[in-house]
Amino acid sequence: MEELIKLDSIDKYNKLFGLETLHPMVAVIDLSKATVWPEQFKINYGVYALFLKDTKCGDITYGRQPYDYKEGTIVCFAPGQVAATEMLKGIRPTAHGVLFHPDFIRGTMLGQEIKKYSFFSYETREALHLSETERETIMDCFHKIEAELEHNIDKHSRRLITANIGLLLDYCMRFYERQFTTREASNKDVVVRFERLLDEYFDGKAPQENGLPSVKYFADKVFLSPNYFGDMISKQTGKTVTEYIQDKLIGRAKELLLSTSKPMSEIAYSLGFQYPQHMSRMFKRIVGITPNEFRIQGA
Repeated sequence: MEELIKLDSIDKYNKLFGLETLHPMVAVIDLSKATVWPEQFKINYGVYALFLKDTKCGDITYGRQPYDYKEGTIVCFAPGQVAATEMLKGIRPTAHGVLFHPDFIRGTMLGQEIKKYSFFSYETREALHLSETERETIMDCFHKIEAELEHNIDKHSRRLITANIGLLLDYCMRFYERQFTTREASNKDVVVRFERLLDEYFDGKAPQENGLPSVKYFADKVFLSPNYFGDMISKQTGKTVTEYIQDKLIGRAKELLLSTSKPMSEIAYSLGFQYPQHMSRMFKRIVGITPNEFRIQGA
């Protein structure tokens, strides 16, 4: 069994591959310069890491699934995630990347915005595949960060480094949106399946047994991570998964309010609400009137 490496510092990663540490909190990685090549390792990330794989030099496993990466592919990891890598024998790793410690961005604009880069939580079959032009853009971002790391530290260093990391992450967001578009046909299939799963959920006993469905529930059903699933649905439909679920709930509630004489509390419980007032608040926020007022108007 491979050793689990707790990667809580930049220097620890550099030592794993025999690389020089220029900055204690940030590193731009070029694995073609590595002097050590571990064959098998598992990392518990305590830093943010983004890698551009130039060649397929090994197999990366996130959780129990293989990462979907080929040549010219970006893979990302965030603090708290664990990934195992098994290098291919006889092939030296050639990859570039950037690592940065969460403490480095604390209190900065990037630190405030880091959660919007949801691709750090993407999982299996969800890597970013780049065109040659996109690859050049990413490499240019790496070079800008590296230039700042090689510059003597001054009062501008932290702001410029975090700004360039933010620029890199913004480009990744743009390229992921392009990937959602180029995979539109397969993504539409997921949207159709999501619609069917929603109907199946509310047609059965799941609401009474499990309550309101979560984003994770549907993401698991279509074998995607919650963040990737959510971003894909939003890109395809203009609505978040939560909004989709709420729209379905309100639609079902309207139907039951007008087609049955069931009390509002019974309708709420049948749809999975723990308390009737929760449905009332959601209904009024979305429809503009209470469930009882809606029923009276439709009578």
